[in-house]
Amino acid sequence: MSLYQLQKFLYVLNRDEQAQRQYKADPDGLLSGYQLTDEEAGALKNGDIGLLYVLGVNGQILMHYAAFLGIEWFDYLDLMREGIRRHGPVRAGVYAMTGGGASFAVEETER
Repeated sequence: MSLYQLQKFLYVLNRDEQAQRQYKADPDGLLSGYQLTDEEAGALKNGDIGLLYVLGVNGQILMHYAAFLGIEWFDYLDLMREGIRRHGPVRAGVYAMTGGGASFAVEETER
């Protein structure tokens, strides 16, 4: 897994209008400039917020990507939860070190 490359891609995409235009027109061309696994590239091409979260993408970076895709805030949160249900615990990054993406909020235990 290449979490650094994955997050670098999203960092650039979140801030660079030219990268955003290229992502919409030719995502494979833009992705080819980064060393990503097939799983990572697929998650980016499909806008799979849940898988990206499980792969370890930082929530601040992922939040902006979700907004770029037109995903509303509460839907974004639900997609992260669904990612854990579908793909298992967070595999890397800071969230893997803080409980594997499990929620510690009382509200979550009541859902």
